[in-house]
Amino acid sequence: MVSHNKRFIAALASVAAMGIALSGCGSAGGDTASDGATSGEPVEITYMHRLPDSEGMTQVNDIVKKWNDEHPDIQVTATKFDGNASDMIKKLETDVKSGEAPDLAQIGYSELPEVFTKGLLEDVTEEAAKYQDHFAEGPFNLMQVGGKTYGLPQDTGPLVYYYNATAFEELGLSVPTTQEELIESAKKAAEQGKYILSYQADEAGNMFPSLAGASEAWYTVEDDAWVVNTETAGSDAVASVFQELIDSSAVATSPRWDPSFDASLQDGSLIGTIGAGWEAPLLMDSIGDAQKGQWRVAQLGDWFENDGKSGPDGGSGVAVLKGSEHPAEAMEFLDWFNTQVADLVSQGLVVAASTEAAETPSDWAEFYGGQDVMAELATANDNMGEFTYMPGYSAVGAAMKETAAKAVDGSGKVADVFATAQSTSIETLKNLGLTVAE
Repeated sequence: MVSHNKRFIAALASVAAMGIALSGCGSAGGDTASDGATSGEPVEITYMHRLPDSEGMTQVNDIVKKWNDEHPDIQVTATKFDGNASDMIKKLETDVKSGEAPDLAQIGYSELPEVFTKGLLEDVTEEAAKYQDHFAEGPFNLMQVGGKTYGLPQDTGPLVYYYNATAFEELGLSVPTTQEELIESAKKAAEQGKYILSYQADEAGNMFPSLAGASEAWYTVEDDAWVVNTETAGSDAVASVFQELIDSSAVATSPRWDPSFDASLQDGSLIGTIGAGWEAPLLMDSIGDAQKGQWRVAQLGDWFENDGKSGPDGGSGVAVLKGSEHPAEAMEFLDWFNTQVADLVSQGLVVAASTEAAETPSDWAEFYGGQDVMAELATANDNMGEFTYMPGYSAVGAAMKETAAKAVDGSGKVADVFATAQSTSIETLKNLGLTVAE
């Protein structure tokens, strides 16, 4: 994936079961509208996406053409939206109200609750059940709100551990499996001027909830009211580990999307970092050929009271929008499209489909020492714990990032990040007119 797609993929890019009862917490999607056309004319399905479609990738329109050629009764028209995710949601809101919305639209997992609350989604629970076995459980559940399903997952961003195996061997280290080993290894590496972990304040709104939420959900609904608890045991563990490493100068602190982060990789001082699955090719660009063959991808250890579970950082699915006249046919196409694994991999995605193994690109394998990276990411997909987003989560994430930066200069503590998440979550839900249990 080229560098200009970094934050785009990040924006697309998250994962967990949203088994929450929301009947009284926002406007729900409607019932399935139709089982298909009966006129004898081809059913026309429209699909809006934000996939990169960059040079060298298998173009979305070419994928869709294969479907159209093989399915004359269901013809699909794909449209690429060139704006950001929030702009696309604004457009979809307008289009649904005017009755001109596409049948299908790409929606980030973290944005699904907000889109649901706005009443933009069609309930396709019954149709989705037909295709459930085609996708990893965690991503499939992320397309649910209140126990209802509104589409199918497309790509994922499970957090994994990237490390320089050669540098680890030189230091006599192995990938830590426990919290104690993580801290001990980080301090041992720091004594040699190396860092096996990075504290990324600018990613706090994405990474920290995923790490902490892998052990316990932050957002649930009871008796039609949102229950917010961002200060869980997992959150305490994340705060404790990073605070100790910051206080002992045993963790790198450059922001993830600052040039200094790439520089620390290139000069060999940063030799391990937690990152989303979609970062595998980005890190290749950042690190450069000098360390080709030295890096590996591993599952997270039991570092944050989560039994080694991973969490989502980015990812998206495709939802059926309110007012679709042919939800059954839309879901039939969607299942087909989201299981075109090789084509979606070419778009830089870590696919959610489990119907076939994604092949690791040759340049990835060369950089990661011959490792089957895609197989490792598939394991991470299966290893994801449950995490539930709330409507308006973007405001929470922004506040967490701002607070996280203060821990670097000593003007705040890492634990403050999770306290900020608690207060901002409640404030945001109330501002949206939703009921909060306190």
